[in-house]
This record gives sequence, structure tokens and C-alpha cells, in this order.
Amino acid sequence: MAVSHEYPENLDPRVEALVTEVIGRVADKWTMIVLEVLTEHGELRFSRLAQLAEGISQKMLTQTLRQMERDGLVIRTIHPVIPPKVEYRLTDLGFTLSEAFCGVWAWAAHNVDRIAEARRSFDSRNGN
Repeated sequence: MAVSHEYPENLDPRVEALVTEVIGRVADKWTMIVLEVLTEHGELRFSRLAQLAEGISQKMLTQTLRQMERDGLVIRTIHPVIPPKVEYRLTDLGFTLSEAFCGVWAWAAHNVDRIAEARRSFDSRNGN
């Protein structure tokens, strides 16, 4: 099945750079996990987010959330209480990115057997 991709002849180099950058960041394991957790659970405190994103260090969660906030994917809300209460939630932009990656999950679910067979075939031809 041929897939047609039509790109404008004069593609804005900023768009190309952004796509490359966003794909690289979102392909990052922790960004994907944080995106998934916030999509499923809504606004969360840092400590709860850390619990739900199993295996992430406090430093890596902080870095991931800062980058996501910089990219406009997450909103950080500081509540003026003692001790300070900080919560994170996805922005509309973050939700649209999450929706876009739902398509990747659906594609993977639909094609998992085909990919497993292709890998077995490749490995058997290459002595693996």
C-alpha cells in the first residue's frame, strides 16, 4: 500500500525544526510517561506524579516537567499554602499531543503481530 505525503514546496524551516525537536523530546521515555499519566489522572502534585511515573528519579521528573512547561505542554500551579502545594496539568496543547500519540498506540496494537513476525523472519535470515 503506497502512502502519499504531500509537503509544501516551501516548508517553513521553523516547522521542520520544531517537528524534529518535538519528536525527539516526545520519543523520550519520561516525556511519554508523564504525558500518559497526566492524561489519565488530570492535575497532580509532584509527589503523586512521581509515584505514578514508576522508576523516574526526582531529578529526571523535574527536568522533564520543566521542558514540558517550556514547550507549553504542562502548566505548573503553585498554591500559596504552607508547605507550598505545586500541581501539574496538561495544557490544551499537551492534550492534543497526547491525542496524536494515541494513534501510535492504536497502530502498535493493530500491528504488533506483523512486526513480531517481521522480526522473527529477519532474525532467522541473519542467524540471530
